[in-house]
Amino acid sequence: MRTITSVKNAKNSEKLVVITAYDALFARLFDGRTDMILVGDSMNNSFNGQKDTLSADLEMMIYHTKAVLRGAKNTFVITDMPFASYTDEKIALQNASKIYQQTDAHAVKIEGGKERAHIIKTLVDNSIAVVGHIGLMPQFARSEGGFKIKGKVSGDTQRLIDDARAIEDAGAFCIVVEGVKEEAGKAVTEAVKIPTIGIGAGRYTDGQVLVWSDMLGFFEEFKPKFVKRYLEGAVLVKKAVEQYANDVKSGKFPDDEFIY
Repeated sequence: MRTITSVKNAKNSEKLVVITAYDALFARLFDGRTDMILVGDSMNNSFNGQKDTLSADLEMMIYHTKAVLRGAKNTFVITDMPFASYTDEKIALQNASKIYQQTDAHAVKIEGGKERAHIIKTLVDNSIAVVGHIGLMPQFARSEGGFKIKGKVSGDTQRLIDDARAIEDAGAFCIVVEGVKEEAGKAVTEAVKIPTIGIGAGRYTDGQVLVWSDMLGFFEEFKPKFVKRYLEGAVLVKKAVEQYANDVKSGKFPDDEFIY
């Protein structure tokens, strides 16, 4: 199993593989096959059918983290801090402590750059491991008028670098960089000594993370440009259910093989 030290030591030496999971079943399938599992608030979209992540709450994140940990016995697990759960240092420490006390999560993830560095420092100073998250931040999407790629306009890349350095100085052990131009992802990765985990950030980050239902083709409503589908999961499931329904209606199931 990865540790914070081995994650940090992967910088410039090996690529880190991260995937999301929300339940014990899929966590068990991913266990030991990736370096880290993220219990992402993205579950609010793909699992809960919501249009964004904002209505995910702390109790939901704790519930799903417990489930994931029951399936992933040999993988480093990170829990997203949901929207409004870290508005100031006191609230952030209270809620991150609750995650640590009620689950065996190895770290929490917080969205935001320089403006959240003091919160990250408070958590780290209180023995809570933190992953940063900059670039396109889903919890900011409503206030920014949608999901907007960063690093496209003058000054964007330097702001991302400043954010990454502030997060590193605050004590985060790695940073998710989402939805940025490849050149910006490269510049951020080169600017910090801790690993960067890209999602739609190009080839030069220290690792990659994908939402499992995107990567395995179960989420059909929308396919981001950066997602590579390694399985047409939805197609396979639909075909299997159709075959099951046909077998039931025709009387083929159950036959002698499946009765007592």
